[in-house]
Amino acid sequence: MSVWTLGLNHHTAPLDLRGRFAYAVDQIEPTLRGLRASLARQPEATLLSTCNRTEIYCAGDFNDLDHTLNWLAQSGGVSPALLRSHAYTLQDDQAARHAFRVASGLDSMVLGEPQILGQMKEAVRAAEDAGAMGSTLHQLFQRSFAVAKEVRSSTEIGVHSISMAAAAVRLAGQLFEDLGDIRVLFVGAGEMIDLAATHFAAKNPKAMAIANRTLERGEKLAGRFGAEVMRLADLPGRLHEFDAVISCTASTLPIIGLGAVERALKLRKHRPMFMVDLAVPRDIEPEVKALPDIYLYTVDDLAHVVKIGKDSRQAAVAQAEVIIDAGVQNFMHWLDQRGTVPLIQQINAQADTWRAAEIARAKKLLAKGEPIDAVLEALTRGLTQKMLHGTLAELHAGDANSREATAQTVSRLFLRGQPPKSDPDNKER
Repeated sequence: MSVWTLGLNHHTAPLDLRGRFAYAVDQIEPTLRGLRASLARQPEATLLSTCNRTEIYCAGDFNDLDHTLNWLAQSGGVSPALLRSHAYTLQDDQAARHAFRVASGLDSMVLGEPQILGQMKEAVRAAEDAGAMGSTLHQLFQRSFAVAKEVRSSTEIGVHSISMAAAAVRLAGQLFEDLGDIRVLFVGAGEMIDLAATHFAAKNPKAMAIANRTLERGEKLAGRFGAEVMRLADLPGRLHEFDAVISCTASTLPIIGLGAVERALKLRKHRPMFMVDLAVPRDIEPEVKALPDIYLYTVDDLAHVVKIGKDSRQAAVAQAEVIIDAGVQNFMHWLDQRGTVPLIQQINAQADTWRAAEIARAKKLLAKGEPIDAVLEALTRGLTQKMLHGTLAELHAGDANSREATAQTVSRLFLRGQPPKSDPDNKER
């Protein structure tokens, strides 16, 4: 049994490539079913997909990795060679270490950010619903969550971290002299938009609006901030009304096109427009960035902003790595022990067979009227003979070196480390 990870993230792959492998939460279960159905051995599997990463964790045969990479490349519509050039593969302790670092926020674009932990828990639930979560991955992720909790409670890894939402507000403040004079449009109604709206609301903008595919969810979020709500279909006709646009939806195609932004700029008489696309895949066509008076930022563009303060937290990172090291060692010890489980089960089954045979023989003797002491003596003698037969046979088999090695093992198992007694007169013949 091997644990391995195949993935790509903001360190290894550009945004547009990551966008090809972005899966919404409701897509994870069918995607896992499809992956496992394509593999003969049906390994345990979990799929983690966020703005910054897509990772497949498996417990099974490491030889399934190449097939999984080819399958993933096909699902994303790229060549296996292209995916391989941007992907990373990790096995056993390195896979565990990576999972623990991801859960703890050490591998995130925003160092110490807590959202990734919730996303990992959603991925685990989706894997459980797909019937793809076995005991090995269950242990890996439960230990990941425990390590993340200890890192967050024992270190200052999350102190002074700047979220994507906070970075967006900071950049907007560099463009507009007073954020209290701008109108802000939020496209989508998910967790990231919720965070962005919270940060912008603290600056008391002139107006805020939520555009969402379903009005019900948009109204729920808008009600918290006193914002207007509109249908996504109305967005092109009203885009010019807003100075800042923050978008993050689960759409697989851009929902704000070049033409719509060009028309908005004309109606605005080319007053600058600040736009942040937090979605992967993109919500805003990349060509929009080239337009004059448009200041468009993606999640990757915000990377340098969220790194502010990272140096001051290097001591916390070092402390977190120590906690992670201990977690990895404990998990690998557990995984190594799992390798002996089939043998232990086989030994127990054999012992139960011997015990059942001796009990059956004892019952027959009792039924014939044999004294109970004699029956118990026969039962215990029969059990010990069966249990020791193979061991004693090995002690008499092979050459002197193999017998000596067997004797040391038998001593350790049966005599609790006492050295085996030897016959000084016994010589090789």
